[in-house]
Amino acid sequence: MNEKQAVQQQSNWQMRLTERDATLRIHLLGIGGTGLSAIAKVLLELGFQVSGSDRALSAQAERLIQAGARVFAGQAASNLLDLQPGARPDVVLISSAIDESNAERQAAVQLGIPVVKRSAFLPVLLEGRRLIAIAGTHGKTTTTAMTVQTLQRSGIDCGYIIGSDVPEFGNGHAGTASEFVLEADEYDHMFLGLRPAVAVITNVEWDHPDCYPTPASFRRAFMQFTDNVERHGIIISCADDPGAEQVHAYAATRGPQWITYGIGEGADLRAANLRALPGEGIAADLVWWHAPAGYLELAVPGIHNIHNALAALAVAASRGVVLDAAAAALRDYRGSARRFEWKGSAGGVEVIDDYAHHPTEISATLAAARLRYPDRKIWAVFQPHTFSRTQHMLYQMGESLEKEDTVIVLDIYAAREVNDGSVSAAELVAASPHPAIQYIPAIAAAAQHLVEHVHAGDVVITLGAGDGYKVGELLLEQLR
Repeated sequence: MNEKQAVQQQSNWQMRLTERDATLRIHLLGIGGTGLSAIAKVLLELGFQVSGSDRALSAQAERLIQAGARVFAGQAASNLLDLQPGARPDVVLISSAIDESNAERQAAVQLGIPVVKRSAFLPVLLEGRRLIAIAGTHGKTTTTAMTVQTLQRSGIDCGYIIGSDVPEFGNGHAGTASEFVLEADEYDHMFLGLRPAVAVITNVEWDHPDCYPTPASFRRAFMQFTDNVERHGIIISCADDPGAEQVHAYAATRGPQWITYGIGEGADLRAANLRALPGEGIAADLVWWHAPAGYLELAVPGIHNIHNALAALAVAASRGVVLDAAAAALRDYRGSARRFEWKGSAGGVEVIDDYAHHPTEISATLAAARLRYPDRKIWAVFQPHTFSRTQHMLYQMGESLEKEDTVIVLDIYAAREVNDGSVSAAELVAASPHPAIQYIPAIAAAAQHLVEHVHAGDVVITLGAGDGYKVGELLLEQLR
């Protein structure tokens, strides 16, 4: 295939995607993961022909099969090479974890099939929609889920892509309204391909050192994100976060309207008089442009969830929803998978799982756990996520675990990286000031240790973005 033909093929799938051509065949490498499974669901609802593969068939992949997708268990060149020419995909969408050594990706290139990342695919898919992009180091998933709940409950059938399953809404939906709510991931610069009408910045704190080598490079990416907002659009950011305020100072004089939210006096949308509710919830009074605007009551714990809710309410207000009504829509919000998710109890021991893997997220999650269980012993089981993050944030990770009664650290979850020997989980344990922290590398061994040492009334919370949640599941199985 010459260069001209390659350009024609590239533009061909884009045109057909924009025109909603139902004969367009889209193949997703990593289809069962949090990022691509939601996109696949939207594509299926829009009537496209969807296929894909993953290393193993996750629950998400099984649901996609039931919805009409063809999914291969295992990633191999034969998934594409064995197809007849008329049945081959028109475009291959890859997750950030699919590198150039992937055999199925190589087969797509060999066949001349365009291979694209989300940053190139999503703008085409969402062309013509009023994009609401939720960005930030922490809280993206919860804020996106809360935004979807406020809009859907207010009669706006928005489309959405969320990085986790939400009980009432799942993780993806095409929607019939013009609004489309997207969890805008900063990893691999994905969010820089977007052109939002409404952009949310929950916070800006350095992460993904494999993509952004310095805090300044990370902050610059968010500044560029604001540059891409439609000129007459809206940017919504947290006034309580120093990083978000730095981006605000950079972009506030530009075209888009800027709305801030927070607990501090200077925010446009403010939560005042915060108080804990019986059980695990939290409540606050709402103040909008210095005037009382209703009451916010959440069933999920933690001040960080007040911030997430405020961002969602600001989005709803920008779409004409009355704040009091939007707040009422969040009253029964119960969270999403792997976000302070109650996994069960056995033998008087409760198990919770949370996706927290950045030091700030870990601190916020453990603070919420202490608020919910003030008088109970809490065991934190932490699985560090990626070698690069662990190496650059070693001491911050150790300090974030400091307040829990007992801590177990598992081996580092490599994800997309290769262990080069530069850091280990044992070094994290050595760097932590915690007096009761220990290194138990294997999931099964950690679960067995807990079986032998927990008592009725204890709480176990698993932390991390990998497969460390299996410790809690094994513990519950054995206690039962």
